[in-house]
Amino acid sequence: MKILFIDTAHSILQSSLEKVGHACVPGFKLSRKEILDMIHEYDGVIIRSRIQLDKEFLDKATQLKFIGRVGAGMESIDVKYAESKGIACINSPEGNKDAVGEHAIGMLLSLFNHLNKADREVKEGKWIREANRGVELSGKTVGIIGHGMMGSAFAKKLSGFDCNVIAYDKYLHDFSDRYVKDVSMEVIFNETDILSLHVPLSHETEFLVNDAFINSFRKNIYIINTARGKCLRTDDLIKNLKTGKVLGACLDTIEYEDTSFEAVSGFKEHLKDLLEYSDKIMLSPHIAGWTIESKEKLAKVLGEKIIHKFSVA
Repeated sequence: MKILFIDTAHSILQSSLEKVGHACVPGFKLSRKEILDMIHEYDGVIIRSRIQLDKEFLDKATQLKFIGRVGAGMESIDVKYAESKGIACINSPEGNKDAVGEHAIGMLLSLFNHLNKADREVKEGKWIREANRGVELSGKTVGIIGHGMMGSAFAKKLSGFDCNVIAYDKYLHDFSDRYVKDVSMEVIFNETDILSLHVPLSHETEFLVNDAFINSFRKNIYIINTARGKCLRTDDLIKNLKTGKVLGACLDTIEYEDTSFEAVSGFKEHLKDLLEYSDKIMLSPHIAGWTIESKEKLAKVLGEKIIHKFSVA
């Protein structure tokens, strides 16, 4: 097959595909228009999130057999329409699930133990102990929404911290195991101390975490979002930080990200409000799944899936 790489990926993906006879063509610097003008020549595309693979794109991709997404989220692809045209949509969430789980725990522990603040103070010559007294993860109930690759990996990572891990997934049932208990949303609302989002972005999850949702929790809560920024409404988070309903938040993603995730638009206006609660907020630039190891694993898993899907018997 002739495969267009719209986005970059670890070299292991190209080498594995070429090893079995496929032709890989770099298109990292091509504009959307340039890609649309030539996409009819290709059997497959490799993408992260640089452009939208919408109906216009798919209608021009007349011989496309597959779309390979280096990562988990598929919201930049009209999957339903692609599949109706016989185009396989393949992703590789197995590749960065461990990175996401570790990052979420790292952010949470840093928040609970004031590590960023304490580090900054010591480097400024300040030795402040009582004001940096931490909170223990042990004994807390962590409520996970979404028990796919990311949610289940996060639950497993939590297993050594002596906390109670519960999860709700609208589309999965009876998944309780040694790491997590499958519960209803009502139980999530009643028991959660720490809420962690691990859902894809869709019409069902866009701004899922809003004022009404937050105030459905019986307890005051901490929130972790390593999913998609638009799963959480920033204004409502700030409102509930102010009231104390939200005790703190770890945000790897924010609603102001561009579709490519490489930049943010309109964030500075809200950053000032967030910084009023800087000691209660941990921020990172959508890097939970970005490790040296995950870059290779994402590419390796995707290559294996494509080769298996189109292997000749």
